[in-house]
Amino acid sequence: MVRNDDFFLRKWVGYYGKELGKENLYIFFDGKDQPVPLWCEGTHAELCDKIPGQVVEAEKGRLKFLSSKAAELLKSYDLVIGTDADEFLIADPALGLGLREYLDKAKIGTSLSGLGIDVGQDTKTEGAIDDSRPFLSQRRAGLVGTRYTKPSVVARPVVWGSGFHRIKGHNFHIGKGLFLFHFGYFDLKRIEDRFRDKDRQAAGWGKHLAKRARTINIVTRKRALDWNRWTAFGRIVQTIVRPPYAWNKPAMFNLRIVVKIPERFSSIV
Repeated sequence: MVRNDDFFLRKWVGYYGKELGKENLYIFFDGKDQPVPLWCEGTHAELCDKIPGQVVEAEKGRLKFLSSKAAELLKSYDLVIGTDADEFLIADPALGLGLREYLDKAKIGTSLSGLGIDVGQDTKTEGAIDDSRPFLSQRRAGLVGTRYTKPSVVARPVVWGSGFHRIKGHNFHIGKGLFLFHFGYFDLKRIEDRFRDKDRQAAGWGKHLAKRARTINIVTRKRALDWNRWTAFGRIVQTIVRPPYAWNKPAMFNLRIVVKIPERFSSIV
């Protein structure tokens, strides 16, 4: 579900359309006051009544809506993937499998998660993003983050918590070699522009957007570590450790591990 976010949605449609077929993409526009872009042709795009409320209330309504839509789709599909427009579920190219092939081979009970990689910007060496080029050809590091290890893939009707961060009443399983790349806070200029957006300010997003600049600060400040070693470490820790307030979310002792994204990912998104 999106609202006025052509920048990421165009990339989202391009990636998932290539991996899964545009005819299998379902896009819900939050508010009938926005046009459906021409490049969404071939997808199932639907203008919906805007979900009311400030950030927390609206987010709960959004995920309730999307959980019900996923349940409907599971009558026709074996699996449903739920993501935000700035999230890309990617099978490691080293496996030699695209996303469709990876999921076809995976054993999924209730859900499957990719290990969360919150892509950042090293402001010392990386400039503003050029959306005509692949994102990962311009960004070389990311934070191994519990926040984006989400149960994105579901095999049965569930109720997602806000932001797809958990499934109510169910545990999660992190797929080996599967990653969820989050790009929402990978460009300082975009964060500043979104912070000034009156529509988002009115909905109470200002503090949320400003806080997300922390990813850029961490990636700029810390040295990027080996991908294979530290993503394996992150997967093990997040599988074992849980926060005391939510047993069905991953935790990682508040470690801030920045990893260098391998060249093999550079042309995917």
